[in-house]
Amino acid sequence: MTVRVLKPGMLSSFQDEGRVGHQPLGVSVVGAMDQRAHRLANTLVGNTEDVASLEITLTGPTLQFTQACCIALCGADLSPRLNGKPIAMNRPLVLRAQDELHFGARQHGTRAYLAVHGGFDLPGVLGSQSTYLRSRFGGWHGRALKRDDEIRLRRPLKEVGQDGGTLETLAKALWGISLYLPSIIADSTRARIRLIQSQQWEEFTPASREALLNASFRISPDSERMGYRLQGPDILMTQPRQMISEATTFGTIQVPAGGQPIVLMADRQTTGGYPKIAYVATVDLPLLAQMGPGDKVQFELLTLEAAQTLDTARTRAFIDLAQTLHPVRTLLLNH
Repeated sequence: MTVRVLKPGMLSSFQDEGRVGHQPLGVSVVGAMDQRAHRLANTLVGNTEDVASLEITLTGPTLQFTQACCIALCGADLSPRLNGKPIAMNRPLVLRAQDELHFGARQHGTRAYLAVHGGFDLPGVLGSQSTYLRSRFGGWHGRALKRDDEIRLRRPLKEVGQDGGTLETLAKALWGISLYLPSIIADSTRARIRLIQSQQWEEFTPASREALLNASFRISPDSERMGYRLQGPDILMTQPRQMISEATTFGTIQVPAGGQPIVLMADRQTTGGYPKIAYVATVDLPLLAQMGPGDKVQFELLTLEAAQTLDTARTRAFIDLAQTLHPVRTLLLNH
């Protein structure tokens, strides 16, 4: 009843929605970089979004499943294969005992998310199963996967279900369910990442504000889950000043004295004292999370009201999708 790690991949760690509510204690939120893909993968296998998925970065692991289960893969296309054969993404799939899942060449994106029906058997730390790599807690022993790790599944599938159906019957039934993903939660691309002005927007020079919206920035090699450093035109304040540290959020764009912006990501620190020129709109954070070092990024402004409308629409779309996929959950719970 385990998942055995034959090869760990570049960086594979368990993540959920994050460790919310503990920033006043100095505990970072962390969680999935691409919350859209994480939530979609869980929805497809009948889980709620607070169940941890396996976040797979660039080079995927090789995993052996010792018992049947139902999985879904979403996010980056890293050429997933089951027993050497390509498999579909964004669908619930039945795996049999001793099946091996591995990954090949990167087609697009940076991070894939593997969810399994019932979830992985991981302890909770401060209300979350997310791995905080820097502090070494949460997830699987507070670290990325290593060769020969064995992680138990909470709800593997039986060979014969309560209704007498076999795994083959279940697999055919799941494949026969039509899936329609609204554009707001499907894999998508945009030419520009949308931003919301910060309270300090006017304190930056007009030339800097224009550069942020019209120039192209490159994500620095010195970027990771804590933050993306952007290489491009210097973003400068009209008068440099020191600030009292404030709480940070996913998508905050801080500007150190050197003028090169940093977009704070999932593993951000709890507070920061650098000036903030803008915030990445929540609806576009998944697009940014699927970029990596060397990728170019451009920005455009979005009003707070428009950003809230888009966020509400995405939440509504996920609720509707979960209701549409109720037959999937029923089939899996009966097996």
